[in-house]
Amino acid sequence: MIPNDFVQTLLARVDIVDVIDRMVPLRKAGANYQACCPFHSEKTPSFTVSPTKQFYHCFGCGAHGTAIGFLMEYAGKSFPESVETLARDAGLVVPHIERPGERERRDQATDLAPLLLAAAKYYRAQLKEAPAAIEYLKRRGLTGAIAARFGIGYAPDGWQALAAIVERYDSPALDAAGLVTGGDEGRRHDRFRDRIMFPIHDARGRVIAFGGRVLGDGEPKYLNSPETALFSKGHELYGLFLARDAIRSSGRAVVVEGYMDVVGLAQHGIENVVATLGTATTPAHAQKLFRLTDAVVFCFDGDAAGRKAAWRALENALPALADGKEARFAFLPEGEDPDDFVRARGKAAFDAMLDEALPLSEYLVATLASRHPPATAEGRAALVAAARPLVTEVGAPILAALLRRRLGELAGLPADQLGELLARDDERGMPRGRSAARPVARPAAPATPRRAPSLARAMIEGLLIAPDIARRHDLAPVPDPGPEAAALGALIDHCRASEGDLTTAGVIQHFAETTHANVFAAVLAAALDQQISGPQAETQVLAAAERLREREHQHGLKTLLARPLDRLSAEERRSLAAGLAARTKGRSGD
Repeated sequence: MIPNDFVQTLLARVDIVDVIDRMVPLRKAGANYQACCPFHSEKTPSFTVSPTKQFYHCFGCGAHGTAIGFLMEYAGKSFPESVETLARDAGLVVPHIERPGERERRDQATDLAPLLLAAAKYYRAQLKEAPAAIEYLKRRGLTGAIAARFGIGYAPDGWQALAAIVERYDSPALDAAGLVTGGDEGRRHDRFRDRIMFPIHDARGRVIAFGGRVLGDGEPKYLNSPETALFSKGHELYGLFLARDAIRSSGRAVVVEGYMDVVGLAQHGIENVVATLGTATTPAHAQKLFRLTDAVVFCFDGDAAGRKAAWRALENALPALADGKEARFAFLPEGEDPDDFVRARGKAAFDAMLDEALPLSEYLVATLASRHPPATAEGRAALVAAARPLVTEVGAPILAALLRRRLGELAGLPADQLGELLARDDERGMPRGRSAARPVARPAAPATPRRAPSLARAMIEGLLIAPDIARRHDLAPVPDPGPEAAALGALIDHCRASEGDLTTAGVIQHFAETTHANVFAAVLAAALDQQISGPQAETQVLAAAERLREREHQHGLKTLLARPLDRLSAEERRSLAAGLAARTKGRSGD
């Protein structure tokens, strides 16, 4: 685990303009720098980088973040890999807080990579000597070029064929890499035998695991590597390393069910395709894809198994959604896989099917309505109950509000009343989410806002520009409903609790995977052209805080005035009298 104070120090040391300019040429535009956005197609530059705030934002697609976030989004690196890259460039050594066994796992992962690469080369060489395997690939319509591009190979039928690539077949490294199975030397044998081999790569292009497709009718049809120090199937996607550029250029990622679906579609020129690795789509999968693109289409078989997989994908994509990101669902005709579809109808027909895929919101509502027909009061109640845990998972505030409105229409409830029911049940302890990587904010109980949102935004802006203000002054959170008030409270708490120097980029990075990220990005984006100094930011924060306190005081007076005088306590009467006296004094022009 990388200490947070090191991340803060690193972001204060690196220059985001230099980091981005190496990959996306920037040009000066006033106080900032600009370029055509690398995350979506455009002709007029809307991608802006601020050297003072160490923050990038695209006014076209909404992409935003720090130098770390850019490496994660653009280069597809993980958070630790991005930190390591920036630290190396800055001449820093990344410290790690070691959990029990973490160092051993990291050292083991380093040792496994060369062994897995050697196995991949061995399997590729064996394919040339396997006529049955070559014939199978030809029947599936694959050329030698596409097989070479994906590194497809063949695992011989021998029990210990991999003895050819190691000095000792009883080496523990073979077990650790998931290449052999069995116990002692007498039963020990290769995990993959007589199978078409698909190497699985990580974001850096390293071979980290394999998937094997049996020749003939054996079981299991597909066999994956087990979990290892290098490989976690819940975090990896087959084909992503090769598909990254095509995903960016096409503006969307397509998720299919299997290795051959990915390879078969690539054979037809459809290269923005990935597959899960024998498991359901996970929140980590969704987050990884949404870092690369704003649109993800899940393309599954139209049978019961395919629709079950699609529903699991929907559930696990909800926490990763942000407003401006879109998930869609396309279903193939029953009995056809993507390769069959493209061969029979062509690439244009496949693209058209993706264009017409159901938006997540429509798929969610339609599926729930089919399971719980809203024809009766009981059906409508069941519909709302089934929707509740899903809507509260949605990481996109605007989309969540629109979903509540649509569900309210089906249930015959006003959106605010439905929202109150959802909030009330949430307060009673309903589980909020499965994804620890993206916390979901607890919705506040509905109330009539008493303060102008611009005051909360003014405080957020000032604190983002000069976070240390929160340490020097007693700032109170704003007890209003809504994302801005929640974000302000979280920001104040974080700044007070943090040790060491605080920077804009460090604060933004801290909240990068939370529901507050979009609020902070919107505030900073609006302030990109404003050269606000630290003293100006402090004046702005304190003035907004004073106005908020005054409004709170006035609201308290109104509440007391609305109650019968004989029902007020002595303390409440004194507070009312003092408040009215202060108000009269202020009006007299003192």
